Amino acid sequence: MKSNPLLLGLCFSLPCLLASAKDYLISTNQTSLLIKADQGQMSSIQYYGSRIDAKDISSVYDAGQAFWSNSYPAFGLHSWGEKAIEVVLPDGNMSLDLVVDQVKEYTSSDARITEVILKDKVYPFVVKQFYKAYKGTDVISTWVEIVNNGDKPVVLNQFASAYIPVRRGDNWLTHFHGNWGDECIMEEEKLTNGQKVISNKSAPRNAHSDNPSIMVSLDGQPREEVGHVIGGTLAWAGNYDIRLDATNNDLNIIAGINEDSSRYILDPGRSLTTPEWAMTYSESGKGGVSRAFHRWARSYKLNRGHVTRDILLNSWEGVYFKVNQAGMEQMMKDIAAMGGELFVMDDGWFGNKYPRNDGSSSLGDWVVCKEKLPKGLDGLIQSAQANKIKFGIWIEPEMANTKSELFERHPEWVLSQSNRPLSTGRGGTQVILDLTNPAVQDFVFGVVDNLMTTCPQIAYIKWDANCGIMNYGSHYLPADKQSHIYIEYHKGLQKVLERIRAKYPNLVIQACASGGGRVNYGLLPYFDEFWTSDNTDALQRVYMQWGTSHFYPAIAMGSHVSANKNHQTGRVVPLKFRFDVAMSGRLGMEIQPKDMSAEDKIFATQAIAAYKKVRPIVQFGDLYRLISPHDNLGLASLMYATPELNRAVLFAYKTSHFVNQNIPVVRLTGVDPDKYYKIEDLTPAKADKKCSLHGKIISGKVLKETGLKLPLKGEYSSLALELTAQP
Repeated sequence: MKSNPLLLGLCFSLPCLLASAKDYLISTNQTSLLIKADQGQMSSIQYYGSRIDAKDISSVYDAGQAFWSNSYPAFGLHSWGEKAIEVVLPDGNMSLDLVVDQVKEYTSSDARITEVILKDKVYPFVVKQFYKAYKGTDVISTWVEIVNNGDKPVVLNQFASAYIPVRRGDNWLTHFHGNWGDECIMEEEKLTNGQKVISNKSAPRNAHSDNPSIMVSLDGQPREEVGHVIGGTLAWAGNYDIRLDATNNDLNIIAGINEDSSRYILDPGRSLTTPEWAMTYSESGKGGVSRAFHRWARSYKLNRGHVTRDILLNSWEGVYFKVNQAGMEQMMKDIAAMGGELFVMDDGWFGNKYPRNDGSSSLGDWVVCKEKLPKGLDGLIQSAQANKIKFGIWIEPEMANTKSELFERHPEWVLSQSNRPLSTGRGGTQVILDLTNPAVQDFVFGVVDNLMTTCPQIAYIKWDANCGIMNYGSHYLPADKQSHIYIEYHKGLQKVLERIRAKYPNLVIQACASGGGRVNYGLLPYFDEFWTSDNTDALQRVYMQWGTSHFYPAIAMGSHVSANKNHQTGRVVPLKFRFDVAMSGRLGMEIQPKDMSAEDKIFATQAIAAYKKVRPIVQFGDLYRLISPHDNLGLASLMYATPELNRAVLFAYKTSHFVNQNIPVVRLTGVDPDKYYKIEDLTPAKADKKCSLHGKIISGKVLKETGLKLPLKGEYSSLALELTAQP
């Protein structure tokens, strides 16, 4: 089969119609997706893997490597296998017969897009299937727009974003399970015949139990730098469903919105656009997948992904709700003295009629509590400026308490059912606002807008969401569309965030939701970072940050040094270990500085200065995971390196401690074997007692092939080392 030269040689500056072409090659620098789209026939995915060129297309077919998989199989005519879409048409017919009407290819500012337009042969029903190859990355995304061109409503029972065939073989699945305080723990398992489902119904927080991201190994148990791996993530902050349907000969990934309790009525002339499923293909194991997603995230899916993040102190674990003027000023002075750049006042600063002294009141009443802060926010901002640091603040704008002035004024703004008792969350009074309602959307936007209009010096907002959707009922949506709540809530939230970003593009905003409940690419384009977990225990963070790093870059990963003993686990861990773990993400502190010893403050000052030195490498560098904490070797290690491999930062953590324990050699994959590297100990426990590797110059060949024997001896030993290529 010959490729169409018209397709492959076109100028893509304007949309163009290619109705007669058969093979459509969608490529990045390292990957390709091949679509067969004959007019009047079903579209099918023929190939997804390493990059091929036009001349290779016929070889894919001749080698028997074509999938011949329907790109968007519909329920009703063919009974075999899982489906991507299922509808009920106005006359009760539940079948669709979707065939190619036309194919368009064009460029946008960030990508090359292929649009396959499918039409039913009988009914005025259209599915537009999009494939987007992001410029400068190895990520291709896909989604659909479903259009009802008829004059009566159509019911959507199933409406996946993607239906992707995978080469069946010795397939293994890597996914990220967890719970509050134990988010994103990596799990790996062999994919046997049957169906594996990863789903969530905890909107608006969708990443506590499982993250909407997977990797599938094509050739055996997953490895970091070896093997063929497909990685995919759903860019959606609501309920999701990822199914892996495996038989002896086939493996298909079906991903999209979780349709349970979300039957969608598509009115005449209306459309529904599903979220993106983003994917990449790696010949360099899981590490290749991670690096591809990190580059994509920094370029396209993270607000200001190429701007360094500040080192901050958050007040929460230092004082909890006991916010007051003097206490905030003391914390600002202390973090500034240690070299910090930003102070964030957390929960407890607001409420007049109902002062916010615990979690049972005041959400929705976003006015300063004068009793606690008599000088208001202006006074705190002046103190921050006097200490030459920035000021940030905590809000939870999607929520309310039944004990609040907002709820007293607008009980109809809360998701609830008029004839049933009101279920409540945190503090026994927390409820969730109905963001399907445009009036509520205006209010939530106004929370941020009022703060920024009154105090434009605010540099950072921590946006929390500590409650899931309860009381499944909207006073705004009509009775026949109550099943739209899960979807319309998130569409409403996105509208709010789009307005905020349009007006305040440079405001740093953290996505927080009881910890890591909102680590997803549905919301991250509107945020600068996420809060990885409410659990700040350094040892457990090694595991959580390890899992999170598979899809999300270090620049977005809030990682804080907390108190000793830790407030969640009670663990007692050296300050050096706590800093070395936090330095592998976006460094911050979650502590009361006045409780630190003078010696600890000196160490913190030195560690913060060291982080500033290597911050560009950590936040913008390529990640190489070296030894997994899940391998039970007593050691976890990772490194970040510049693309040129001329600078790198190595982190290592002793995760267990036994007498006569063997510490494995660490082979550094992120170095150039033709270079020599000088090693610097960034965080020695004593400034005058650097580790034995400090100052050594070692060849990249030895570092990569033979490895380092790390001087880790005592319990909770750790290292943070900078490697600099020598001229």
